[in-house]
Amino acid sequence: MTAHAGGRPGATAWRRAGLTMTVVALALAGCGSDDGGQSSAAAPAAAPAATAATTPRPPPRRTGTLIKLARSDFGRILYDGRGQAIYLFTRDRTRRTRCFGDCAQAWPPVHTRGEPRAGRGVDVRLLGTIVRDGRRQVTYAGHPLYFYANEGRNEVRCQNVYEFGGKWLVVKSSGRPVT
Repeated sequence: MTAHAGGRPGATAWRRAGLTMTVVALALAGCGSDDGGQSSAAAPAAAPAATAATTPRPPPRRTGTLIKLARSDFGRILYDGRGQAIYLFTRDRTRRTRCFGDCAQAWPPVHTRGEPRAGRGVDVRLLGTIVRDGRRQVTYAGHPLYFYANEGRNEVRCQNVYEFGGKWLVVKSSGRPVT
């Protein structure tokens, strides 16, 4: 403690001493246990491996494209996480696409980097992927999925359109197209 000219400690010194004692008291109190005042020295520390084994880990976070169900003029249909309506192409066969070139420019595939994620009302068991042009395209009930390039968020302007040799139809939660 620093003394004033009169030989007595000043207010600043008392504050520092009080703060130091408070910090020490809190540190000691934090080391105690909730065992009713019993000493924690008698209880052996758990091994880190046992703690890690008993602590459940959360499942890995899925980073793929979100597929969700939302309302439209055609009932509840599939959309991506940004609200873009999703279509299937009747000319496609299960797990194979027939939409390339100009078709894929007008109807871009729904791509994903990780496993696709199921939003509320979407059956995760129906989600899958195929590989096309070195990228993963999302499938639902085995059908490759597409967007229409000229639609905005929450728009459905091309339901039941015949183009590129087949019909383009929005998709229900069952995986069946809206006809």
